[in-house]
Amino acid sequence: MKQWSFDWRNLLWCCLSILVMLWQPIAQAGPLGNRIAAFPQWQEQPPVQAAKGDLVYPGWLAGNWDVTSTLVDLAAPLAPEVITPGFESNRQYLQQPVQFRVRFAPAATSNKPKSLLLPTPRPKNGVGVVADRAFNGLNIAKAYLGDRAVLAVKVDPHSPNRQITLLRGDRQLVSIVTGRATETPQADQFITTEVFQQQFRGAPQLYFNQVETTTCYQKSAQKSAGEAPAIVADQITAVYLSPQDPDYFKAGGLSNTRPVALYRYRLDFFPASSAASVIGTSTVKTVR
Repeated sequence: MKQWSFDWRNLLWCCLSILVMLWQPIAQAGPLGNRIAAFPQWQEQPPVQAAKGDLVYPGWLAGNWDVTSTLVDLAAPLAPEVITPGFESNRQYLQQPVQFRVRFAPAATSNKPKSLLLPTPRPKNGVGVVADRAFNGLNIAKAYLGDRAVLAVKVDPHSPNRQITLLRGDRQLVSIVTGRATETPQADQFITTEVFQQQFRGAPQLYFNQVETTTCYQKSAQKSAGEAPAIVADQITAVYLSPQDPDYFKAGGLSNTRPVALYRYRLDFFPASSAASVIGTSTVKTVR
């Protein structure tokens, strides 16, 4: 496969996986909290259940947010035997902020046919909200790839867990959430993990891959005064080799459950300003 194709796939993992996590110790940690604390010593994939319905977040995430995402650490657990192309070059993007806008809102179920409604488990700490996946995905993709590279992001009207990103050059990324788990250690903390199966179309051959995003949100004890974020998050994105990858069996094949690359981000959430948008204010191109 041509190098440009692989670079696009890795870059999309970076920009489409970003949603958020905590950057401090987890109180009363469960399996997901322990997983975060163990970074980068991840020996297996996370404990998840089949994804049904949408991911429901705590109510304090409701609204429009200007997010600053910063790559703070990265690791290659299978090095030196296996290192993904572009991993070493990504070190130059450490501590380089990228900004975009996201929003969370109550699930719009009243206008959907009853047959299309799927169960959405509620968090323990109150009424929940869901991410606007199309809006968020488009803004994040544009922030990382540039406005001209991304045509649209569409979410399957029958399932919030299937998303398509349309790119220039007749390329597509189909992302399907297959597994999910959540934890609520405290009323002001929320941890989630989602496992994605990704299909890259438009390359010389159809390519599959698996990506995990484990995220923990921490609500600030005080209202944001402008400079301090209202929510601080820590996100770890793990990339796993697919059977089509030439290094798959070199890395252990079916017996290998370790990621080939890990990327850790800090995300700061500020209430969105109505006067200006931060969408696409950076085009840092991280290649995994």
